[in-house]
Amino acid sequence: MRPAVPDARRRLGRWERLEPRPRSTMLRQVLHAGLSGGFRALGRFVASHPVFFASTPVLLSILLGASFSRYRVEEDVESLLAPKHSLAKIEGNLVDSLFPINHSKHALYSDLQTPGRYGRVIITARRGSVLEPPHLDAILELHRLIYHMQVSVPPSGFNYSFSHLCLPDDKNVCIVDDIIRAMEEIQSARTANRTTPALRYPITQLADGRQAYVGHQLGGVQGWGPNGAVRVQGARGEGVRSAKALQLTYYLQARGGLMEGVAGQWEQAFLGEMQQFASLHPQLDLYPTTSSSLRTDFQISSVLARRPLLASLGMCGVLAVLCCSMRDCVRSKPWLGLLALLSVTLSGLTAAGILNLGGSTYNSTYLGIPFVMLGHGLFGSFEMLSSWRRTSEDQHVKERVASVFEDVMLRFSGSTMLHLLTLGLAASPLTNMEAVRLFCRTAALAVTVGYVYMLSFYSSCLVFTGYLETGYRHGCFCRRVPKQDRLDSKPAWYRCLMYTRYQDEAQTTGAPHGVGHCHSGNLTHTRTYVHPRAANIHGHMTNGTHASDARPQDSHLLLGCVRRCYGDWITNTYVKPFVVLLYLVYISFGLMGFLQVAQGSDPSALVAMDTATVSYTRAQQRYFSSYSPVIGFYIYESAPYWNDSVQRDLLEYAKGFQRISWLEAYLTFLSERNQSTSPPRENFTRTLRHAFLREPRFAHFADDIIFAERGQGEEPDVAASRIFLVAKTTENKREEMSVLLDTLRRLSLTSRVRFLIFNPSFVYLDRYATAVSSPLRHSLLAVLFLLGLSSLAVVEPLVSVWLGLTLLSVQFGVLGFMTLWGVELDCMSVLCLILALGHAADCSGPLLCSFAAGQGDSRTRWVRVALERHGVPSLQAFICYVAALVPVGSVRSNLTRTLFRCLALTAVCSALHTLAFLPTLLTFLPPSKSRAHRPAGGDAPRQEVECVEMNDSTRVVDQITTV
Repeated sequence: MRPAVPDARRRLGRWERLEPRPRSTMLRQVLHAGLSGGFRALGRFVASHPVFFASTPVLLSILLGASFSRYRVEEDVESLLAPKHSLAKIEGNLVDSLFPINHSKHALYSDLQTPGRYGRVIITARRGSVLEPPHLDAILELHRLIYHMQVSVPPSGFNYSFSHLCLPDDKNVCIVDDIIRAMEEIQSARTANRTTPALRYPITQLADGRQAYVGHQLGGVQGWGPNGAVRVQGARGEGVRSAKALQLTYYLQARGGLMEGVAGQWEQAFLGEMQQFASLHPQLDLYPTTSSSLRTDFQISSVLARRPLLASLGMCGVLAVLCCSMRDCVRSKPWLGLLALLSVTLSGLTAAGILNLGGSTYNSTYLGIPFVMLGHGLFGSFEMLSSWRRTSEDQHVKERVASVFEDVMLRFSGSTMLHLLTLGLAASPLTNMEAVRLFCRTAALAVTVGYVYMLSFYSSCLVFTGYLETGYRHGCFCRRVPKQDRLDSKPAWYRCLMYTRYQDEAQTTGAPHGVGHCHSGNLTHTRTYVHPRAANIHGHMTNGTHASDARPQDSHLLLGCVRRCYGDWITNTYVKPFVVLLYLVYISFGLMGFLQVAQGSDPSALVAMDTATVSYTRAQQRYFSSYSPVIGFYIYESAPYWNDSVQRDLLEYAKGFQRISWLEAYLTFLSERNQSTSPPRENFTRTLRHAFLREPRFAHFADDIIFAERGQGEEPDVAASRIFLVAKTTENKREEMSVLLDTLRRLSLTSRVRFLIFNPSFVYLDRYATAVSSPLRHSLLAVLFLLGLSSLAVVEPLVSVWLGLTLLSVQFGVLGFMTLWGVELDCMSVLCLILALGHAADCSGPLLCSFAAGQGDSRTRWVRVALERHGVPSLQAFICYVAALVPVGSVRSNLTRTLFRCLALTAVCSALHTLAFLPTLLTFLPPSKSRAHRPAGGDAPRQEVECVEMNDSTRVVDQITTV
């Protein structure tokens, strides 16, 4: 008989017969044993100091939660949603330095030059045309109201009107849209009973002879065709018969902090005036917007989601309590469900406090971070609870917690590492999208804090509930359960509430009922003979101190369903073909959606639905989609404009566009005067400055030309100039603009005239696909690299292969199905795809590791065991996670709608792989299960097994087995 020593029960059970093994396998075993032993020691340490580990996170969260006085919201939406480093931003800075908005003294184009502050409104008529006299008079009345609208500044009490804030022209008169001038001319002619001047589209001629582009100011135009026929969206120069919409823009200039605040107040007053005017004129529909509307509507999503988030937390809490409950009132642990949510909440509060102290700002994309923490925390908590129920109830609480840490924490730490790797790489400077980078940085911090709190706070809560169970107390009410003879005299409802089989099983095994009973230590020795195959199976089916799962009275409802029904059904030979067919259908639809992925570069797709930004964007797409925004064609270096070949090149570049070109007008001007269009440089410049630009109808072109002085007595050179181009577009306006941008940029590389093109929308279009997809691509490659590296030293290679394929399959399915569901590839959907990697690893990683670790017996048997041990926690987490997502889907916001759809698809695809696809595929694909070899017949050699049973005062009954 081997003497029993205090450390024997830690060492025994790990010894196995030494066989020749590869070095990589030995290295994996050594590292696995070392890490498991370290987590076991950590679990024993936490169980020895539960009060400290439970109170410290709470106090820390309260202290850091006080930092919310430093809460700040990000106000620069363009820096969040546009690529951080793009050529369009560089070009925009160059354009602003050459042609600043404040230097424009004649005309502005609302969709080309967007100053810091502005007010804009689209006006539509419910019946008829906006150019009909009643509607035209009402629109001009609205213009006068806006022009004389005043805002007051409290300190000085001075009233500011539009004339104090507007951009003045060379006569110190506010610059307004050209369509206002045209409408005033029409009204004056009608009042004076004169012939109404002709209004043409998209370029019209004003009374002073100036050509004005009104394509972005009139929408839904019907023109007069040949012989008086009506033509929709007339060609250049056609007369306008009717128009369904009209757009007005009022530009403001903000000089210094005071005027910036005044301009902001003016924008708020502008929106109020539009609302009041719409109520007084029901025959007109108004769609106003301002420069701050996008920022306000983008951040309002977080305000609208406050109550749904609380409802999500409540629904998740209710289901978590039900998932942690059992029929047995002593083994039931409903409080652990709420404590798991409390752990997630405390970790979120701590992470937010750290961000506040660091001076970080918040934006609406952070709405996805609670679900990152919730998903990862729920998986860890349910895995720990499942492992606790597999431990031997005869052990002390400290040993049971140590066993839980040894069994769960290595896998949970691995999935946390996958989360941190994907989020950390997406938060690196390699990411060109600021919203993605900030989100991933914050989510990585939240996951780290959540992991620490799971090790400390939730584990200490598990210790406390373990003492309740050992003390034979009710899992919900924490009071001691009466003995059976006392229960018989109680009412039926009380007996049902206090139902337990815990005492019967304890008496059957001869164990004491509570920790207060003391027994003298004694050793009972038993000698038996076990067949080698039976010993092998028993050694692998039990995990250290974990007991067998064969007790039906200890089964959870979901565990019983999986053990008795689902496990046998999913591994049935006749069910497997249908599951494989389902997977092929999954891949087919995923591929269908993958081939239809579209970019979502429109910022309005990330704001709340019932807002001014969305209403304005829809009206603009409906009535102003026939022409592209005004594109600036900037020649930023001195060029020989007098050269005939240069003139032909520039005219060829602008061919096919609606254009407002000083060069084309100047060449026509020279031809009308019978002068050469290719004179010497000095004659070309002299005529341009002293004749052409002094004509009233061409004076506005002075804003488009920059002269550079040469020497005294010499004519200056044209240092830079610009022309304006407008392209004919269809419904796919943004896609066509992206193609146009790439085409003109390629042309600028081969042209001998150095030019660039710019429009503010190019900031969102330029390299958007690359900027959005790069963090996803980098995260996926990093995960595959980590799995390949870990397979050399930590986990089985086939586990890494299976896990990598599962992550690829889940992400491929989410990407394809979200496209079929109408979700475009924008920053929010890319964030969800990054999160899908960690979520899929949480779901499928434990099941794959458990299946690969088993030796002997059949694949089908080990698939069932893996489903019982890890499929049930995945199913519980899936139920709670989906319930938490449901209230978010009701928020009236495009951002939360994208978040709900992508996260719901992530949860469903991960659950399908964990509960259906992997259990089926693992029954006939590698890794294989090696069976123990035994001689033919029944004369197999027997192994002598010596069992030493040790009872002590801590209610610990260990069986130390020596082979």
